[in-house]
Amino acid sequence: MNNTVKTTVAAMVTIAAAFFAAIPGIAAAQVASLRGVQADAVDKAPQDLQYQGKKPGLQKPIDRTFKEQPPLIPHAVNNFDEITLEENQCMSCHSAEKFKEKNAPKLGDSHMTMIDVPGGGMKKEMNMTRWQCNTCHVGQVDAKPLVDNTFKGNIPPTAKP
Repeated sequence: MNNTVKTTVAAMVTIAAAFFAAIPGIAAAQVASLRGVQADAVDKAPQDLQYQGKKPGLQKPIDRTFKEQPPLIPHAVNNFDEITLEENQCMSCHSAEKFKEKNAPKLGDSHMTMIDVPGGGMKKEMNMTRWQCNTCHVGQVDAKPLVDNTFKGNIPPTAKP
């Protein structure tokens, strides 16, 4: 009885080892990487693409494709300074104080918070959790898609969310 159990266990281990050894080969044959077959090859530098649009204010807004999509940046952003804790060049046109003068879309109310004013009262101020504009709002380049895309938005062109 003891030899029978040992032989059975040994046979099961051998079968299991052969089965699990075959799985990586099966899985690898089905995976197609964007990098290609040489995973250890050095990546090429990405192509430097120019932002679409010209000087701010000369382009019309880009239509959104779904209800909660952040507006896309229709102008070039090449010469804009990096957004830091102290400075955000976007606010020189899109702030509540400047948007009319610059004929730019106003910073959304969702980006504002109410604060207490010393001496009493309340006022709206930009919520600093929304300070890094280019986390959600992105400039546009004419880039070839990396993969096929059949996405269809849920907002007809020219409709406003």
